[in-house]
Amino acid sequence: MLLTLTTTHRPATDLGFLLVKHPDRLQSFPVTGGTAHVFYPGATEERCTAALLVDGPDVVSASHLAAALNRVWRSAMRGESRDRPELAAAAIPLEVHVPALGCKGSAADLFEPLGWTVRATPIPDDWGDSRYVDLRLTGTLRLADALNQLYVLLPVLDDEKHYWVSSDEVAKLLRAGTGWLAAHPAKTLIARRYLAHRRALTNEALERLGVVPEPSTSRPESLAVQRRAAVRQALEESGAARVLDLGCGPGALLGELVRDRRYTEIVGADVSAVSLEAAARRLRLDRLPERQKARIRLLQTSLTYRDDRLKGYDAAVLMEVVEHVDPPRLDALAASVFGHAAPATVVVTTPNAEYNVRYPGLPHGRFRHGDHRFEWSRAEFRAWCAAVSERFGYTVAIRGIGDHDDEVGEPTQLAVFNAAS
Repeated sequence: MLLTLTTTHRPATDLGFLLVKHPDRLQSFPVTGGTAHVFYPGATEERCTAALLVDGPDVVSASHLAAALNRVWRSAMRGESRDRPELAAAAIPLEVHVPALGCKGSAADLFEPLGWTVRATPIPDDWGDSRYVDLRLTGTLRLADALNQLYVLLPVLDDEKHYWVSSDEVAKLLRAGTGWLAAHPAKTLIARRYLAHRRALTNEALERLGVVPEPSTSRPESLAVQRRAAVRQALEESGAARVLDLGCGPGALLGELVRDRRYTEIVGADVSAVSLEAAARRLRLDRLPERQKARIRLLQTSLTYRDDRLKGYDAAVLMEVVEHVDPPRLDALAASVFGHAAPATVVVTTPNAEYNVRYPGLPHGRFRHGDHRFEWSRAEFRAWCAAVSERFGYTVAIRGIGDHDDEVGEPTQLAVFNAAS
């Protein structure tokens, strides 16, 4: 991903002092998912342009670009300049260009209230306008303000986070939003997207901005939606391009994956022919253009038997699958998935049995679904994950999905297994 920053303030080459990066040198920095390069395509007294290029196999979203911006221009974001302190405190003419940026909604609604002139030109693809735009911003702002606004608003416009959002992100948002976020007419949208739609974190941020969150009049986001979002985020964090959805059922997750171009090959596997037919209908396989259809396959198979067709993939998902397997067959499932197919990453979700007491209509001792063979407590799930990791050479990280309860945790458990290098 590429961002260029230009000024015509004379002498324009003073931009190098503000960014603390010399115009005559190419500099490179390791960042999450790749490498960030800073260079100057042009540097004269009249006009100076600094470029930030982030490349790597895992760089796919604006949040990668924002993280790199914070990594390489951090002192400029703080408004510090040992050599040009007066210039760092002054508003100067700036132009920002991001040639390809994911865009959900209006770039003008985010940037124009801050004094930018906005031009967001849709980028066409084979099926018409894509969700990407060529973004150009012009304005007269203090450089630190401009960089902090870009750090927050580029991933907000893209609405994709490449990392798990935790409570410390609230402080990052408020720090970068100092002096402009509280008065922004879209601050609620900004907080919600920046914090990956996590309601509790969004409410905390708004309250600290002096805004009383309005009570929601819409239905709360279902656990199924939250679960798919958490799985997609885990896949994005893994950098996977070729993905298996094992036990795909009628294809709810497949339908979301196929809309994301980072996935070059998507395979849905299930033992049920009826479920696979439902998935084909959901995906509209009979109507897809050949180029799209070539990315997707549906396979009928049993996950407790070795299947060579499942070998060699970057990642596999077992979303609400393991609890449908008879306990004596779990070892066979683990051997088939972790041992034989052996993807680099495996994402597993399953119910947290301890949370069942929070469902008033669920009798004590009953499972959430009639086909469940068991439901694990958090300790039981951790023990199974540890045993699988040790047996097949993976590391594992476990977290919860859904509303947190101090006594019983979250309703769904998620584990991300990564093959040990």
